[in-house]
Parts: sequence; C-alpha cells; structure tokens
Amino acid sequence: MPLSPTATRALLATLGHQPKRFLGQNFLVDGNIVRKSLELAEVRPGDTVIEIGPGLGTLTTALLEAGASVWAVERDRTLHAYLSEQLCPRFPDHFNLLEGDAIDSPLASFAAPAPGSGSPSDFKVVANLPYAIATPWLDAVLAGPLPHRLVLMLQKEAADRYAAQPGSKSFGAISVFLQAAYAIAPGHKVASACFYPRPDVDSQLLHLVRKPAPFVFPAEVKALIRSCFQQRRKQIGALLRHRLPDESLPWRELLQSSRLSEQVRPEAIPVDWWVQFSALLSRLA
Repeated sequence: MPLSPTATRALLATLGHQPKRFLGQNFLVDGNIVRKSLELAEVRPGDTVIEIGPGLGTLTTALLEAGASVWAVERDRTLHAYLSEQLCPRFPDHFNLLEGDAIDSPLASFAAPAPGSGSPSDFKVVANLPYAIATPWLDAVLAGPLPHRLVLMLQKEAADRYAAQPGSKSFGAISVFLQAAYAIAPGHKVASACFYPRPDVDSQLLHLVRKPAPFVFPAEVKALIRSCFQQRRKQIGALLRHRLPDESLPWRELLQSSRLSEQVRPEAIPVDWWVQFSALLSRLA
C-alpha cells in the first residue's frame, strides 16, 4: 500500500529530502490508483516492466509483488540510494535500478531483443511519468523497440494532446507519431489529491496498446512533420512545396487520392496519411 501523505512527509524528512518540482516529484499516495495502473497494464507474473522515476517505490513494490521483473531509472541520487537499500535486497533477481536520466535511458537499463532475434520482445511500461520529460521521453520510446503496452501517469493536458484527433487544436506531431504505433485504450482520471505534494493540475492514466502492425517514422521524416506542425496556420501545400522543392515528388497525388486539398492544414490531416507520406518518401529516397 502507498504511504499516506503524513507518512510520506515523515519519510522524506527522515531522508532529508525536499520534493523537487523540476523533477516532477509528486509521490503517489492512493492505493486505488496503484491497483488501477497494474490492472490496465495487465501485469502478470513473469512480465518485464519498465518504470520511469520510481521515487519512493510505491508503484515499484506493487509491480514486484505482482511477480514482474522491473527495470527502473531514477535521476535523484537520494531516492536512488533509498530504493537500492530498500528494494534491491528484497528482490535481488527481479529489480534492476539505474541512476540516470530517462531521456538518455528511456528503457532504463533494459536491452530489448532485436526484432527477428527469436527472443521474446514483449515488455511493458508502467510509470508515474515526471511531467517535464513526458514528450521527449515518449518520442525516444517511439523510435523503438516498442513496448507492448504502456500505462502512463500524465498531466491531463498532455494525455489529451497525445490522444487528440485530427481537426482539433491539440492534435500535433507527437499525436501522429504515437497513434501510428499505438491504439488509445480506456484510461483513468486521477485527481490531484492522489499525490503528495499535490500538483496544480489533474492527471490521467494514459493506456496505450501496440497495434498489430505499428509504424515507426524515420528520424528525418519526423523532423519534417514536426516542422510542418510548427507552422500550424499554414496550408500543407505551401509547407511541402517549401520543404520538398522537387516538383516530381508525388505528394500531390497522395493528397488527391485521400481526398485532401493542398489548402488543408497539418492538424486536419489524419494519421494514416502521414504514414503513407512517410512510406512515399522512403521509396523515393
């Protein structure tokens, strides 16, 4: 069970640790949310689970007690030392803890088997994700290898942006990259009272399930798509003429076959078109 807010304050005081806002240190103090996270992720004995920013180990302990092997990365030195002392001796064969930055090590120290290697490649991510790193971390994960399932505690605004549909102001490049690889499954709203200290906003468990045929955008295409969304008010025709000056590139035919006008803005273009556009560029490269 998670520590209560009072017990969490007492433990942090014992450790001489003040929660750091820039690291997004809002510690989970609601057992129902811990159980919901494991339920959504369908955690089973023998699963491999990645955790980002385990903090005081509330979620970590639940994952380990459920029989999962956990690979975690914690940037805070004090909390890393605490987890090493408390959990490594209890779960010596199932808890792997890295001290470092999740942007540099998006899967902690876990080395996912390469596709086609014959080794099991399915692994999961269950994490109370520090809000400040959510998008760059997710972008790094989407470069592959792809987890089978992710259950991420996020600021609700970020969760809404990742799940946004074409035509909405929230729909952006990260929405495209994510939804090309993952289906958005039902998640769970989380009130600020579930944390200590309370964040200024509500949160949400974002539940992602890898598609049967996930698409991973090449880095150069991702950069091109990002640049289009950075000028959201411009029309796609003008954007692509500027970035792809070769008039022989058949992106116009791709728009026409999808019944899209050159006057449409990037935020109104569906994910499937961007996937086809990426495949087109790859064939012509």
